[in-house]
Order: sequence, then structure tokens, then C-alpha cells
Amino acid sequence: MPIAKLNRPTHRDPLIAIIISVILASVLVVYPLSYEFSGWRPLFMMLVTLFWVLCQPTWCGIWFAFCTGIFADLLVDAPLGMNGLSFVVIAFMSRFLTRERRILTFGNLWIIASLATVAHLFFIWIAQVMSGVHFSFARHWQPLLSSILVWPIIYYLLKKWRI
Repeated sequence: MPIAKLNRPTHRDPLIAIIISVILASVLVVYPLSYEFSGWRPLFMMLVTLFWVLCQPTWCGIWFAFCTGIFADLLVDAPLGMNGLSFVVIAFMSRFLTRERRILTFGNLWIIASLATVAHLFFIWIAQVMSGVHFSFARHWQPLLSSILVWPIIYYLLKKWRI
């Protein structure tokens, strides 16, 4: 009598996808654009980090957010730790506020990503005001809009590695 095999779902190992997505996000962050279009550049690194923190919580957590934030600081020549702290706060708050939710739908994730983008830009504004750097609201609403519109693309490119 043959023994029946258990049909266990096979989960793909997301490590390669995580590495490739962070590399692609870093390329998109530093890719040279003209001055007119550079203001519309979405916050790719923050969105990719947020996706992995929310959709692969066993692989990516607060330390992942901190490392990608420090990496983003080094890429864009920001004060060291500014993006790192912002990514950590956003990752912690999004994980803390969604810990009771078993199912995060696309719409829920899009709202979370939109609020996280607003929080990130607010945090960057506070940090720049405290350091005495002139911050222009006219220049910083553009990444908010483009990041909100780019989130569905990032989600659909990475959703096959979602838990």
C-alpha cells in the first residue's frame, strides 16, 4: 500500500528577490535625470523596504529597514542616519499597527504605503528644519505623488514572493 504524499505548499526563498529588488531600487535612486524630472523621482528605496517589511516579516524587519536606510543615506549623500532613522520608524509603526491583521490586501498595503510616504517626507522635513537646511514644500510634494502612483507597480513586480 503506497504512502500518500503530503501536499505542503512550497514557499520560495525570497533572499535573491530581496537582494535584486534593493539593488534595482538603489539604481533607480541614483539614476541621473534632468532637473525637471528629478523632483518627481519616487522614493524607491523606502517603498521596496516597506514592501519587504510588510510582506516578508520573517525575513525583513527593523534591522533590514535600518540597513537599507543607511544604504540610501550613502547613495544620496544625505546626513548619515537620516533615512535610516526614518525607515526604522516607518517599519516599526507599520508592523506595530498591522500586527493584528492576518490578511493585508492590496488596497490596505497601498494606504499604508501612502501614509508611510507622507510620514517619511514629514520626518525628512523635521530633520532638515532642525539642521537649518532650507526645505521647499513645492519641491517635496512631487515624490509623494509619484511614490503613491508607483506603489502598484512595485507591488505587482514583487507580489509572488509575498507570504
